[in-house]
Amino acid sequence: MTTTSTPTSETFCVIGMSCRHCEMAVTTELSKVPGLVHVAVDVAAGTVTTHSERPLDRHAVAAAIDAA
Repeated sequence: MTTTSTPTSETFCVIGMSCRHCEMAVTTELSKVPGLVHVAVDVAAGTVTTHSERPLDRHAVAAAIDAA
């Protein structure tokens, strides 16, 4: 039996990011979320785009962002 996963991208709005430190902190915390392949943080736009092997647990994403 072969299992395949569909790559998923999601963009989240993040309020309060203002600098490179914020970008790195959010990236570091999100990298701990299982299944995450890549994260792109846009401080100016206040967004975080995740690329993952499968849909991510939104609660895990929110907790990681809050921890940053």
